[in-house]
Amino acid sequence: MHGNDTRRRTDVAVPLLRFALAGLLAVVVIGAIAVALQRHAARDDAISDATTLAELAGEGIIAPNVDQALIDGDPASIRAMDRLVNGKIISDESGIVRVKLWDQAGRVVYSDRHAIIDKHYVLPEDERDAFRTGEAEAELTDLSRDENRDDILHGKLLEVYLPITAASGQTLLFELYQAQKSVTDTAQRTFLSFAPALIGALILLQLLQLPLAYRMARTLHDNRQEREALLLRALAASDTERRRIASDLHDGVVQDLAGTSYALAAAADRIDGTAGPEVSGALRDGAKQTRRSIRQLRSLLVDIYPPDLHRAGLAAALSDLVAPLESRGLHARVELPPGLRLEPDAEALMFRTAQEALRNVMAHSDAHHVDVSVILENSHAGLTIADDGRGFTPAAAEAARGDGHLGLRVLADMARDAGGRLDIDSEPGRGTRVLLEVPVL
Repeated sequence: MHGNDTRRRTDVAVPLLRFALAGLLAVVVIGAIAVALQRHAARDDAISDATTLAELAGEGIIAPNVDQALIDGDPASIRAMDRLVNGKIISDESGIVRVKLWDQAGRVVYSDRHAIIDKHYVLPEDERDAFRTGEAEAELTDLSRDENRDDILHGKLLEVYLPITAASGQTLLFELYQAQKSVTDTAQRTFLSFAPALIGALILLQLLQLPLAYRMARTLHDNRQEREALLLRALAASDTERRRIASDLHDGVVQDLAGTSYALAAAADRIDGTAGPEVSGALRDGAKQTRRSIRQLRSLLVDIYPPDLHRAGLAAALSDLVAPLESRGLHARVELPPGLRLEPDAEALMFRTAQEALRNVMAHSDAHHVDVSVILENSHAGLTIADDGRGFTPAAAEAARGDGHLGLRVLADMARDAGGRLDIDSEPGRGTRVLLEVPVL
């Protein structure tokens, strides 16, 4: 009972462990994809926040304070704009490091870096398009451009630009430059606020599935055990019925036929010389035919129920199995190690496998030769039944195993339960090879 419990725990634990590992791998893969998507979404949110900040600064702070004097480069207006920009827009907390105002001709109307005020540069096409579309855009700053070369000390920058309408009524392009690190930090904070919940939900889902997987594995194991028990009971019932039929034939029909054979032979001897030769010849022919029928019935008895394997030995039992093949013109050879003795269960399994395989050889193979051999190797015994018949396809082999009869399907299950295996190797025109391998002490 303890062994069955240990086997049950093992049979349930192995698929459960596989499920857990597969689930863990799925959690890692899904988690990695989700994290990547979340990081991307967080970055998009950070850029969106930067765009919103630029719109608020440009339209709410800068635009109302841009008059014609600033556009004309009046120093007092520039100083007033500096105080406004440095006090309300540029700060370490927001990460904003630079502010620029452009007109459509590419002239810098204002910048907190005074060196580039009133200078002309070639506006990139996307910035020129912004004048036309009226929409805010964000992109990484090209620090190699002339107007941006002095900003390289700030590291990577994200620039957001949008057209604004100055108080003077002129349309200008407002540019706000934010340190990329600030955007990254914002995205990181957004990601970290959601990542624990996301990863925790995936882990919780996996943990919730483990009890269900355990119950499913246990149910499948119990169903398989019940199926195997039913098959074994069916096999035991078949053996009992075969034993009963064999006993009835041996004690009834075979004995009666043997008596009839002796009676016919004795009658032929008694009437020799007193009756016509055709009468005594007919009696002797009848006795001979009766003895032939007895031999056939005894061969059938071997097929129906095996002899006492433990007493007679596997070699004798296999020799009895192949004996009927010779009468059908099929050359059979049995080869076993001298003095071979196996456990009763292993001998019985080998006999049943040979019996089923040889029955298939006689019924389906059209073979001329069949070899039955047993070898011992390390801690396993191997039984091989090889014929030179027409063979069949692997699909036919599966059909042979799953045709609903006891046959090779039950024997394969019994071999697996015994810690061994049953293999069928066959191809059309190449014959068939049945190999049973079972552990031995």
